[in-house]
Amino acid sequence: MRSPLTGRTDGLPRDLAPFPPTRPVARARALAAVAALLAVWVALVGIPNDTVGVALWLWLVALAWHADAPPARRWDFARDWWRPMLLLVVYWLLRGLADQTGVPVHVETPVRLDAWLGGGTVPTVWLQRELCGVPCDPDGAPRWWDVALTTVYASHFLVALVLAGVLWLRDRVVWLAWMRRLVVLNLCGLVVYVLYPMAPPWMAADLGALPPVERISGRGWSELGLHRQSMVLLGMSNKVAAMPSLHAGTAFLVAFFALGRLRSRWRWLLLAYPLAMCVTLVHGGEHYVVDTLAGAALALAVAVGCSVWERRTAARDSARDSAHDSARDSAHDSAHDSAHDSEGLSRGRPAPSAP
Repeated sequence: MRSPLTGRTDGLPRDLAPFPPTRPVARARALAAVAALLAVWVALVGIPNDTVGVALWLWLVALAWHADAPPARRWDFARDWWRPMLLLVVYWLLRGLADQTGVPVHVETPVRLDAWLGGGTVPTVWLQRELCGVPCDPDGAPRWWDVALTTVYASHFLVALVLAGVLWLRDRVVWLAWMRRLVVLNLCGLVVYVLYPMAPPWMAADLGALPPVERISGRGWSELGLHRQSMVLLGMSNKVAAMPSLHAGTAFLVAFFALGRLRSRWRWLLLAYPLAMCVTLVHGGEHYVVDTLAGAALALAVAVGCSVWERRTAARDSARDSAHDSARDSAHDSAHDSAHDSEGLSRGRPAPSAP
């Protein structure tokens, strides 16, 4: 069975041969050039935001990292990445259409659930009252925590793919494991978006189901001159793709993936990232607490499910290889015995009789 991520029956990237060594000076110069180009791009256009745009910048970084690679190897990145990128683009397209199915949008249920979780008060309403004021002015001067929260929110569009880029440079088998989880998480989220469209807190407030809630996830950068800009994937928004929160789900998936591979006792601090993302989403009016919990549960299910599938696949492949080796050894022994018998007959000696 061919892997949809790599097109190979063994699931591995096409070419696992190591890259030839790159001179440190050549690598440093190439990386500096890419960094300068990116700085100019951020200043003039904006921080890369969409999946394809970020991947293109990662390709430039990979080219710089392997600056001395022969021309034929410079396409390794594209050959490995195009399939998972295609699946993520399909997710993006279908997500943009998921609110056109005619399924009623759920408004009241998440409000009741979050009010129950918050002891009678919806956490988004409480956070905006405490951290933004009454009324919350989305155009007001940002405070230091607004800058931090907006930075955490924006990291969603970079962290998962930057992690993939680092893994591709270090270990392309581990890269494949991460991309498998990322693609599965997004596709599972898409299924729920189709089946259960749900109004986020800011929309529920506009519909009268909540007290006033502002959408302030981008407020913290308003005076810093920073903004995110999609390069390739434009439009196709879905305002009711709120359950589960894939912002939270992706952050938890990053933490779970790292926790499973690191051995430092400090690795548990990585959970601060998804927790900060959850606070950011709830405070910004983007998601309810229940959305973030659903995102965390989905990320855990994907992490466990992919690990189980990988272990079973590895065991099946190992058993198949063992059977193949045994058959080959048996065939070799039979051929050796036949040759020995033929040699004995040619010399006039009778072949040993069967017992």
